[in-house]
Amino acid sequence: MAGAMTTPYTKLSHHQHMKRPNLYQITTLSVLCSLFYLLGVWQHSPNTTSPTPPKPCPTIQTTQSTTLDFKTHHTHNVTDQPNSSYPACDVGFSEYTPCEDTKRSLKFPREKLLYRERHCPEKEELMRCLVPSPSGYRNPFEWPTSRDLAWFANVPHKELTVEKAVQNWIRVEGDRFRFPGGGTMFPRGADAYIDGIEELVPLRDGSIRTAIDTGCGVASWGGYLLSRNIITMSFAPKDSHEAQVQFALERGVPAMIGVMASNRLPYPSRAFDMAHCSRCLIPWAQYDGQFLIEVDRVLRPGGYWILSGPPINWKTHYKGWERTKEDLNAEQTSIENVARSLCWKKIKEKGDLAIWQKPTNHIHCKANRRVIKTPQFCSSRDPDSAWYTKMETCITPLPEASNIREVAGGELKRWPERLTAVPPRILSGSIKGVSPDTFKQDTELWKRRVGHYKRANNQLSKKGRYRNLLDMNARLGGFAAALADDPVWVMNVVPTIAPVNTLGVVYERGLIGTYQDWCEAMSTYPRTYDLIHADSVFTLYNDRCEMEDILLEMDRILRPEGTVIFRDDVDMLVKVKAVADRMRWESMIVDHEDGPMEREKILLAVKTYWTAPAQ
Repeated sequence: MAGAMTTPYTKLSHHQHMKRPNLYQITTLSVLCSLFYLLGVWQHSPNTTSPTPPKPCPTIQTTQSTTLDFKTHHTHNVTDQPNSSYPACDVGFSEYTPCEDTKRSLKFPREKLLYRERHCPEKEELMRCLVPSPSGYRNPFEWPTSRDLAWFANVPHKELTVEKAVQNWIRVEGDRFRFPGGGTMFPRGADAYIDGIEELVPLRDGSIRTAIDTGCGVASWGGYLLSRNIITMSFAPKDSHEAQVQFALERGVPAMIGVMASNRLPYPSRAFDMAHCSRCLIPWAQYDGQFLIEVDRVLRPGGYWILSGPPINWKTHYKGWERTKEDLNAEQTSIENVARSLCWKKIKEKGDLAIWQKPTNHIHCKANRRVIKTPQFCSSRDPDSAWYTKMETCITPLPEASNIREVAGGELKRWPERLTAVPPRILSGSIKGVSPDTFKQDTELWKRRVGHYKRANNQLSKKGRYRNLLDMNARLGGFAAALADDPVWVMNVVPTIAPVNTLGVVYERGLIGTYQDWCEAMSTYPRTYDLIHADSVFTLYNDRCEMEDILLEMDRILRPEGTVIFRDDVDMLVKVKAVADRMRWESMIVDHEDGPMEREKILLAVKTYWTAPAQ
C-alpha cells in the first residue's frame, strides 16, 4: 500500500531537514548540470546513439470522454455475446466450482466425506473461458428484501422446494423463490428459534458478534442473526442439498462451500464467539471427537456451542427420527463425554436446544489432564495454520493466563466498540510489524481510501447497489471496517502467502474472513460477489501463477455488472487492464487518493452483462 506504512501496512511520512547550501556547492551544482545538459544534447544528435533513458512513471489519463457506468441496467434476458479474446464456457458450466467439481470429487474416498473436500484442477486442466450466467439472469433483490426473495432464473433449482417442503426452507412463487425462514429444527421460523437461544445466551449486548454455522442449509439462521448485529460464517458441502450455499449467497447472506472431513476449517484459532449445528448430521463423537475438537480450536475463550437436532431431546423425537432410544441415548452420552474432555461446561438443555461454553482459559483444564488422559494438549502446531492443515485429536492450547479469571489472549470489547479498538493480538505484540499506533493509522487510512472510492464510483454510496463484497488481500480488515455502517458484508481474505497472518486480527475486530491461495479457485459458486477489492494482489502473486488465471477466477465469482477495484503499481495495472479488456469488462485507471504523482494507481472495472443463450 504505497505511501502509507513503515510496517507491512503503513508507510509513515517524515520531514527531512535540509541544510542551506553554500556558494561553492551552488557553483559546483551549476557546472555539473551544464555538463550533463551538453552531454544529453550530444547523445541525442543524429550522428550518435544513446542507451534507453530511464522509464518515467506513465502519465495516466484520468478524465476520459467516456466514463464507467456502475449502474445496473438489465431487466430482461440478453443473449447477444460480443466478440472477446476469451470465449464463453459451455452453458453446462454456469455453476462451475473448480475445486468442488463433482466429477473430480468422485475419484476420492467417500469415507469421512473426503471426496467433498477441496480437490482443485491441475494447471493443465484450468479452463480459459468465461463462465456464463444462466439465461434470464437478473440482479438480485436489494437487501433486506433479498433475505426473503430470489429470482428463480438466477438459481434454477426446485429440488429443495420438494425435498424440504414440509420444513418450510424455500418455496416457488411464480418467477421467484421465497424463503420463509424455516428449517429442519425451527418449524416456527428462524426468528422464533433464535429467540429460544436468546433466553439462554445473550445475543443483543454486543458480547457475541461472530458465529459459525456448520451444515447451514440455506443459511436462514445466519440471515436472521444479522438483525441482532451478529455476523455468521455459514458453510455446507456442495450439493448435500442442491444449491443450498448458492441460495444463501443469492439472499445476501455470508456463506461458503465447506465440509468437516480431514482438514481444518480455513479460519484461525479463537475466531468465533458462537458455533451452531442444527441437525447438521456431523458425527461429533466419532473419530475420537475430532470434529468437536476442531470447533474448540475456532471458538473464542468463553465461546458457546449450540446443538439442536439428533440426539438432543431424543425422548420426544426418536420415533420421527426412526432411531432407537438406546442408539440416541448412546450418541448423546458420547457427545457429552467429548465436551467434558474439552473442559466445556454445559449451560443448559431446554427443549430441542443444548448449549455448552468453552472455558475462558486452560488453567484448570491443563491441571486435570492427569485425570482425563485424552485428549492431550497439542504441543507444536501453529493454532492459526488452517490451509490444507490436517485436523488433530489434541486440544489447541489457549494463550497462557495468570489467574483463573483472566481471559486467555485478552478480553474483547463489545460490538461495535470492538471494530476500532486495538485487537488483543496486536496489543500482545504477536502480529509482526504492527503496533497499536500503526493499527489506528491503518483504520484512518482506509476511511480515507474508501471515501476516495465512493467519489470515483458514486454507486458505492448508494444503499442497495452492492451487498456481497470480497477483499482479496484484507490485511487488518481496514477496507471492511470503513464500510461497517453500510448495508454490506465483506469476506476478508488473507492470502496464504501473505507476509504476516492477520486473519485473527480481522476476527477480533468482529469481522469475518477466510484463508485463500489465489493460484486456486475459491470455494464458492459463480456470481457470488457484487464488488471485489484487490489491493496489491498481483504484485503479491507476481511470478507465482498466471495473472489471467486469477482474473478469470475473479470473473467467475463476480456478478454481471459487478465492480472490481484494483490498487497496485501503475505498471502492474497496465498489464491487468490489458487482460481485463479481453474479458468483457470495461475498465479505467484513475489516480491514487494522494494525487497523480503516486506510482500506485487505482483501476476500476465493471463486468458487462451477458448471459448464456436461451434453450
